[in-house]
Amino acid sequence: MANLSNTFGEREVAPPEREALVRSVFRRVADRYDLMNDLMSFGIHRLWKRSLAWAVDPRPGQLIVDLAGGTGDVARLVMGADRRVVVIDPSVEMMQAGRGSRKSLVDWSAGTAESMPLPDACVDTLTISFGIRNVTDIDTALAEIWRVLKPGGRLLCLEFSTPAAPLRPFYEAYNRHVIPRLGAMVARHPDAYHYLIESIRRFPDQEEMKRLLEAQRFTDVYYRNYSFGIACLHVASRPGNAG
Repeated sequence: MANLSNTFGEREVAPPEREALVRSVFRRVADRYDLMNDLMSFGIHRLWKRSLAWAVDPRPGQLIVDLAGGTGDVARLVMGADRRVVVIDPSVEMMQAGRGSRKSLVDWSAGTAESMPLPDACVDTLTISFGIRNVTDIDTALAEIWRVLKPGGRLLCLEFSTPAAPLRPFYEAYNRHVIPRLGAMVARHPDAYHYLIESIRRFPDQEEMKRLLEAQRFTDVYYRNYSFGIACLHVASRPGNAG
């Protein structure tokens, strides 16, 4: 089921064009991205991310990669002096906005979900928070995540998903009418937020994402809904014994 997220509006977008589009979106909103997330979710995204960080359960000596880590808010939740935490993101502007002049125990590296600058089987835990829906090809990205994980390593993927049926009309109306207006007023780029909402609408639901992970040979796959399914944490493992 490749290229699930390769559409924008009602037309197909070729992978090179889509990659350029996504990079353009995040380049333009980088300096106000975290503020927009707070406004759009009423701050609830921070609770979702704290739950993700708790599920990571970081251990001494581990290599933890936050893929599509953007400004590093998740990475900072799991960093520690006894482990290495690396943000990998294709947007240099997003990483610069997060890094700023602050010193932290986080490393930063440019790279995409489809091609990470990492050797095989080196990562203990990989997180990706609200980034998997923006990849060029979801199957390729999952295969690349599999490649860099150690046997026994875990993937934790936090993403918008399909809310419970009674909530859907209100959620869709909010996305369609409120968020682009916020994008215009706060981030000054309403078109970027039209794209982001469209990417949410087209993303697989909870069960379909579970099937995609299992199709890529991940095991122990399960998911946990947040806020009645508005967001969902998918957890999966590469088979084998953790080193």
